[in-house]
Amino acid sequence: MRVGAHVSIAGGIDKAPERAHQLGCDCLQIFSKNPRGWKVRELSENEANKTQEKLKEFGLDPMVVHITYLINLASPKADLYEKSLNGLITDLIRSGMLGAKYLVLHPGKYTGSSLKDGIKRITESINIAFDKVQNDVILLLENVAGAGTEIGKTFEELKEIMDLIEDRSRIGICFDTCHGFAAGYDIRTEETVDKVFTDLDQVIGIDKLKVIHANDAKGGLGSNLDRHEHIGFGAIGEAGFKAMIHHPMVLKYDIPFILETPLDEKGDFETNIKKMRELAK
Repeated sequence: MRVGAHVSIAGGIDKAPERAHQLGCDCLQIFSKNPRGWKVRELSENEANKTQEKLKEFGLDPMVVHITYLINLASPKADLYEKSLNGLITDLIRSGMLGAKYLVLHPGKYTGSSLKDGIKRITESINIAFDKVQNDVILLLENVAGAGTEIGKTFEELKEIMDLIEDRSRIGICFDTCHGFAAGYDIRTEETVDKVFTDLDQVIGIDKLKVIHANDAKGGLGSNLDRHEHIGFGAIGEAGFKAMIHHPMVLKYDIPFILETPLDEKGDFETNIKKMRELAK
């Protein structure tokens, strides 16, 4: 099992690999820029090259970039859509420069329009971005908890988007365990985990599942509550994570687990990484 965490880029992106190594990570996830602002600091070739060197030095693979929170490719608002499209293009370029394998994207919210129109906008923007940026970065659609007009709470909705992407080789899935549970996918036991992964395989294809965001859930099954909890402290529980870690499909494709668990009095990334490794035994 490969396990990592979402680490800070404070002081420069090239500082992230060493932080991940110190936490005991095999892989890592970062933001390539400020996740809560539109302003983008230029990424120099020197910083990008240093980052790649550090990834090799510490044997971290893969590095995943998570797209910024402000981006909403499903938005019917022209200004927000335009900013979001440009943001996607920028993150694709930066991910390629940094040597990241994957760029994770929340599909978006169709606020004020319809699911069909939202999916149309998402797919059009991804196709435009892929046309403008030719590199090896695979864009991963992340499943969502399903609050309000969020798109991507079911495997079927994610498949609808994927089916309209012109270059299918550049698109995949990131399964967030908290989001999946909140959207109604029961992953608490061996049997239910097997059912969920079998469903994913039948609807999308397990070969498209490239990353698992390992987060326990504060909310109940089908609650649509996107609140992450420490592994084993939430409604999913240790048995569910143990079943996912040992699932034959996960083992066959060596799917990495990335933690986005809280940092509070109950623990931090180190404690959650240790917990995941215990469950892998």
